[in-house]
Amino acid sequence: MHILQLSLRNTGRNKQRTAVTVLSMAFACAIMILFSSMMAGMIQGSERQIVEMNMGDIQIHQQGYRDDPDIYKRITDTAHILQQLAQQGIRAAPRLYAFGLMATHGTSSGAHIRGIDMQREKTVTKLYQHVAVGSWLDEAKPKAVVLGKKIAATLGVTIGDELIFVGQSADGFMANDIFFVQGILKVVSDDIDRSAVFMAEQTFRELMAIPSGAHEIVLRRPSPQTDLTQLTTQVQNLVPEYEVKNWKELMPAIARLLETADIQSLIMMSITYIAVATIILNAMLMTVFERMHEFGIMKAIGVRPWQIVRLIYAETLIQTLLASAIALIAGWWVAHYFSIHGIDMSAIMDGSISMGGLAFDPVWYTYVTYESLFTPIVFLIAMAMVAVMYPAWKAAWMKPIDALHYR
Repeated sequence: MHILQLSLRNTGRNKQRTAVTVLSMAFACAIMILFSSMMAGMIQGSERQIVEMNMGDIQIHQQGYRDDPDIYKRITDTAHILQQLAQQGIRAAPRLYAFGLMATHGTSSGAHIRGIDMQREKTVTKLYQHVAVGSWLDEAKPKAVVLGKKIAATLGVTIGDELIFVGQSADGFMANDIFFVQGILKVVSDDIDRSAVFMAEQTFRELMAIPSGAHEIVLRRPSPQTDLTQLTTQVQNLVPEYEVKNWKELMPAIARLLETADIQSLIMMSITYIAVATIILNAMLMTVFERMHEFGIMKAIGVRPWQIVRLIYAETLIQTLLASAIALIAGWWVAHYFSIHGIDMSAIMDGSISMGGLAFDPVWYTYVTYESLFTPIVFLIAMAMVAVMYPAWKAAWMKPIDALHYR
């Protein structure tokens, strides 16, 4: 018996039912391709938001600084550490932190001022590309500062406005100076949005009377393929007197959330495809019961039960492959479109939302990968093969005489 030829003919016999079954499977699969691409985009975007915007891959601090961010707890041999890291191909940048009050036009707000090495910072983060209004820091403008989005809104300032900083310097005297707003960042993370004020390293040192050292050194891996855990251990061995943590240790809740995102996708796909399996089961049951007389005659002339099972499975496989092809084209097109234009959720997110200190951009971009394209298709085929087991068993093991008299 020519199984393939017979199954092709049977698939085209009832075109309306075949079309409904194929399109139902294709629609569900295309939706899951889009969903998988959205999850991949969320993972990639979240990790990029963490690593490229602020955290870096690894950070070095003086022991106890993260629990008690005292201005005097500094990494003293910064230049030597940076030189050692550079010799091993690791990009790194020092940062200086202090707290104070930023005021303008009768309004004030607590500020977390951050002194950065503008040249080195560009090698570890992409904050300089994340300016919403105005421009990034300029070495030729030592009094220029760049603000987080929310603190700028709290102070009610815009580009060119003056800001007065008041705080306590490291020598115990009052630190105060006048700055002007050079730029306002897009959404980065909750702490940066609410309080961050970036300024040039030398300006910070003069303001806060800190001639040397740094509160933090931020590192980036030589390549994305570099093992993060091994590199953390390597850096820790290099500077055993300091605390060395990678971003997953610094933000364990977010890291765990991202690690389990794939599992969440699989759970969602399983739930969706159980519904799809019900559609397939219903369609194949109707197909089998309509053709009971045909199966009875086939068995009466000597067709064996396993040949009938193979025939029904072949018909299901043909329909599933057709649905997969349609879903692959439609799902890829939609996911690719949103990978460029994004899904703007600002209307329901009120600008942005934050979770565990991480701010999510209201424009959600998809990320198309081989996994996001083909995992839903593998799921679809597997669920279809499971769903058709009962109709195939029913047709294969029914007695010919019962099948011929089936009503």
